[in-house]
This record gives sequence, structure tokens and C-alpha cells, in this order.
Amino acid sequence: MAEKQKVCVTGAGGFIASWLVKFLLSRGYTVHGTVRDPCDEKNDHLRKLDNAAKNLKLFKADLFDYEGLFSAIDGCSGVFHIASPVPFEGEELIKPALTGTKNVLEACTETKVQKVVVVSSIAAVVYNPKWPQDVAKDEDCWSDTQYLHSLEGYWPYYYLAKTLTEREALEWRKRNFAEVVTLCPSVTIGPRLQSRLNSSSLGLLKFIKGGIKSLLSDQLYLVDVRDVADALLLVYENREAKGRYICNSHSLHIDSLMEKLKNMYPKRNFPESFTEVKEKEVRPLSAEKLKNLGWKFRPLEETIDDSVVSFEVAGDLPKA
Repeated sequence: MAEKQKVCVTGAGGFIASWLVKFLLSRGYTVHGTVRDPCDEKNDHLRKLDNAAKNLKLFKADLFDYEGLFSAIDGCSGVFHIASPVPFEGEELIKPALTGTKNVLEACTETKVQKVVVVSSIAAVVYNPKWPQDVAKDEDCWSDTQYLHSLEGYWPYYYLAKTLTEREALEWRKRNFAEVVTLCPSVTIGPRLQSRLNSSSLGLLKFIKGGIKSLLSDQLYLVDVRDVADALLLVYENREAKGRYICNSHSLHIDSLMEKLKNMYPKRNFPESFTEVKEKEVRPLSAEKLKNLGWKFRPLEETIDDSVVSFEVAGDLPKA
């Protein structure tokens, strides 16, 4: 695609979106970013990015503000929809997520956007008990909504919201001329540009501080935030990109992560729960479709080390 075109990034101040904005600006794009409050100091990191003074404009808009979204998207040839609604409890999470996605897509229709990239999650992929045990889950695998409804707690509603909004985005493609691609990142970690801790970074920090009890699952699927931003650019700029893409770099059991952390930081005092347990097999998750476009990712050790340094610099974690 042509250089220096104008694109919109929703939720521009977030963990993934901030890195995407940084990479877009470095490539000469003009970026419209939606944030809840452009004057909020939590968005200051965006203004400090290279080329931001000239090529970044922040718009006040949330996912329920159609007029604000329209103003931000108008004149853009592409849109990266990354924003998610502020967490609600239970089923109240689903309607805002769907409404927000529909508002973004309708604004894209009205402004004749050429391409839309929607950030989903592997939560829309992996929760399918009917998928064959010995077959890697790929883009043909969708989380089973009935199964998710049967689960208890907050997180199944988040998984359900991600599944339904991604389906909505791909269905919208059938009714409109714009191309739509969805990206399903796994648990995204790595150094952060924003000052506030996001949920996945907080999860890693809690794991380092509190051990295995802080995790939702003993099977981990991890990807570096910078590699996710690279993947978003790749599927946007590559005309061959179609449909959905799983964005996952490392599949491992929590025991492997514990062992890796202890080996990388022998002087750090880890919780007692960091004990040796026989490693278990992790269900495979395929990112071959994305790799076939040319996507590459960092070693897990680099991502972990950069995450820890980021925690230390921010004061979230004492230096070892």
C-alpha cells in the first residue's frame, strides 16, 4: 500500500495500540488516534513518539460515541480497531463490545474506508471442546458460544464478547466493499509505552510476584506486543491477507515459564510456589497462516527480559 496514507487507530493509548502508532509513525503514516480524553496525561507517551508532532492527531471518542468515531475515521483509508470497552460485569460486557464494533464498522462504511483490521483474541479460537485433541487449532477453529455460556465467572463473558465481535466484523465484510482482516493475538506481553499497567502485563507481573495461583490456566500462549504490532502492519499492507489470523509465538506450560524465569534471574527471589513440577503437554495452536505472510517473532527470553526491565523502570518490580 502507498506510503504516508492516513489511518485511524481506535483506543490509541492502549498497550498494543501504542506500539502500533509508534510503528505507523515511523513508516510515514498520518495517524488519527481515538482516546477518551486527549488531554489526559496518560496519553502523553503518544505525543512523545517520533513524528507525532507532525503526523499524529488525537480525537476524543469512545466506542459509544458514533459522531466522535466518524470524525476520527473520516478521510482515512484504513482503520485499526483495537479499542475495547471498559470491563463490565458478566453479560453486561457483551452488548458494549458488540455496539462499539458496530459503530466503528458503520463509520467505516459511511466514510468509505478501504481496509479494516480488527484485533480479536485467541479467546475467540481456543475454547472449543469439540476440536480434535490431536489437531492444532487454527483459523478454522472458533470458540463454542454454548460452551462459553456454560462456564462461570467474569472471563467467559470476555471470551464470548471477543468471539461475537470478531464474527460480526467478518460478517460485515460480506455486506460492504471494504476489506476486513481480523488478528487473534495470544496473551500479549513485553515492554510498555504507556504509564499504566494493562491486564496482560499485570498478569505477568503477578505471576513473577505470586506464582502459579495468579494464572487462569496452566497452558500459556504468549506473544510480544511489538510482534503483534508488526503483524497488524503486515496484514494491513499485504494485499494477500484475507480473513482471520492467529498471532501466537510461544506455547508452553506454566512449569516451563517458571523454570525459564529462574534460569534467567538466578538472583531474584521467586515465590515458594515456583517449585518444579513435571511438565505437561500443551495443546498446539497454529500461527502458520500468519507466518506464511512473512511474520517473524522474537525469542521468548527477549520478551521476558524486556518486560522485566519495563517493570523495574516503572517501579512495579524491585530490581534483583
